[in-house]
Amino acid sequence: MAEGQSHISIQMSDSSTNGNPSRQQSSPDLASRGGSTLTFHNVCYHVKMKSGFLCCKKTVDKEVLRDINLLDILAARKDPYGLSGDILINGAPQPANFKCTSGYVVQDDVVMGTLTVRENFQFSAALRLPKSVKEQEKNERVNQIIKELGLNKVADSKVGTQFIRGVSGGERKRTNIGMELITDPAILFLDEPTTGLDASTANAVLLLLKRMAKQGKTIIFSIHQPRYSIFRLFDNLTLLAAGRMLYHGPAQNAIEYFRSVGYECEAYNNPADFFLDIINGDSTAVAMSKIAEANAAENTEEHIDCDKTLAEKLAEQYSSSTYYQETKAILENISLGNKKKTKAIFRQITYANSFCHQLKWVSRRTFKNLIGNPQASIAQLCVTAFLGLIVGAIFFGVKDDYTGLQNRVGALFFLTTNQCFSSISAIELFVVEKKIFIHEYISGYYRTSAYFISKLMADLIPMRTLPSIIFTCITYFMLGLKPTVEAFFIMMFTLMMVSYTATSMALAIAAGQSVVALANLLMTIAFVFMIIFSGLLVNLTSIMSWLSWLQYFSIPQYGMTALQINELNGLNFCNSSNTTNLNDNCQQISQPWCTGEDYLKNQGIDASSWGLWQNHLALACMTEGRGFHARIDY
Repeated sequence: MAEGQSHISIQMSDSSTNGNPSRQQSSPDLASRGGSTLTFHNVCYHVKMKSGFLCCKKTVDKEVLRDINLLDILAARKDPYGLSGDILINGAPQPANFKCTSGYVVQDDVVMGTLTVRENFQFSAALRLPKSVKEQEKNERVNQIIKELGLNKVADSKVGTQFIRGVSGGERKRTNIGMELITDPAILFLDEPTTGLDASTANAVLLLLKRMAKQGKTIIFSIHQPRYSIFRLFDNLTLLAAGRMLYHGPAQNAIEYFRSVGYECEAYNNPADFFLDIINGDSTAVAMSKIAEANAAENTEEHIDCDKTLAEKLAEQYSSSTYYQETKAILENISLGNKKKTKAIFRQITYANSFCHQLKWVSRRTFKNLIGNPQASIAQLCVTAFLGLIVGAIFFGVKDDYTGLQNRVGALFFLTTNQCFSSISAIELFVVEKKIFIHEYISGYYRTSAYFISKLMADLIPMRTLPSIIFTCITYFMLGLKPTVEAFFIMMFTLMMVSYTATSMALAIAAGQSVVALANLLMTIAFVFMIIFSGLLVNLTSIMSWLSWLQYFSIPQYGMTALQINELNGLNFCNSSNTTNLNDNCQQISQPWCTGEDYLKNQGIDASSWGLWQNHLALACMTEGRGFHARIDY
């Protein structure tokens, strides 16, 4: 829910036999029916807001909530810093892992679209139910949820993505709800469950929630401007505006309450629309009330405090109402004798399964997602093969003379640079699925390390390793490079290491971004500066000392150095039949070298075995370092 907006927060529970909303949800008796009573006491929430630019930035403390509630706060999914007040479950403080044991359906879809409805449920069951629950019992639980949600016909259909046609909007929303019902939580939170749904589908989803409430679950959700057929399903209603509570009590009594404070709902007006209009000051009732207040002020010659907003006035009126007094009395009765403050509890995430079990299932889902959406993988392999043929044709059959040396170095530079820029596609790995990861991680599906390693495995094998093998196999023989098995595999290994390191850098940058375009821009700028220090565009020995240290952060520099040592070591460029012409050319262009070792020495490169393998060691360290940074940021 966005700050500064008006919201309706609703709790559903069992209804009385006469069809009218019952107030039993405000009593601990609800727990005996399988649900839980969630209460909040004088909850306030402050956040630090930064304004200004660069060094002129100022930090301002902004009050988001004042003595009330917010859905994320109640679900323990906000940073507890700046939070005060008490949130109790059945009169006791929230467990430290409450966000892992309760259900929370976010506003946006957070299910893997390339998997079927059943596969998504099985993934949730495998990671959120403990290993003590047998596989057969988990499958029975999945089948039960599918039946309860009416998803039998689409159980084996893919949920759908922007490229894959999937289930309908209502079925997708029910799938999101089903992911949370796997653990059979006593309390289920939903953030605007009707978002993106048409009126009929939204009504069907709310009827489903009502049935669940009648079965004993506590259902708490926020909703924006519901139709009347949905509004009449509500048991309790909470109205919030400007961080203040304007009403909390039985939903069907809200119209009478606002009538008592001077706001009359017009005939045939949707009560939900009427409440929002009052909160925002847009309704005819508000206009009439303002006129009446102005007339009263003139008659009594009293001064009206114009500085108070409508929300503040409504909040003050509610705090003096009988509804507030009744609610306060119930809360005091529930929390009587409980002195422990929830703010002292350290929030933590608990896991139902081991790291290896998590890695197994997350990797399985990642590979299924890759197979179910192979367009990107196939496209990259095709582009790699095409570029390999183009490079092979341009530098075909390099010779052992000066032009051959130039062509070798140019081809190696292109291969290294291409490996770096092709890794930019890894950015989408984390940015696109960031919402899914955040929700699943907070809910206790898996550890960050398990998710990160599984994504690396799924990306490195098909998207980085195979292109490196294809590139090497095509270009190596077309160019006619050093004809030894050792040199061939060293080149292949070097290109893989460059690709892995560049990919880890892409993941580290993407982990801190939420916009693909910005992450792409940052990656491109970083690689452009790295390429300058690769060793081809400028002689690294000639760079001023205060700038030369930048070469040690250049991925292409390590790759180029290793490839040049591997290819040029042992080659002689002055032993061809055109030796005389070559020597003349060398003298004309003032080149003091004739062998590969002389060229490497001129470039400041150590041609020894350690000089070769230290580049791979550096790339490995950079890969691990940036991978660790990505895990921390994500």
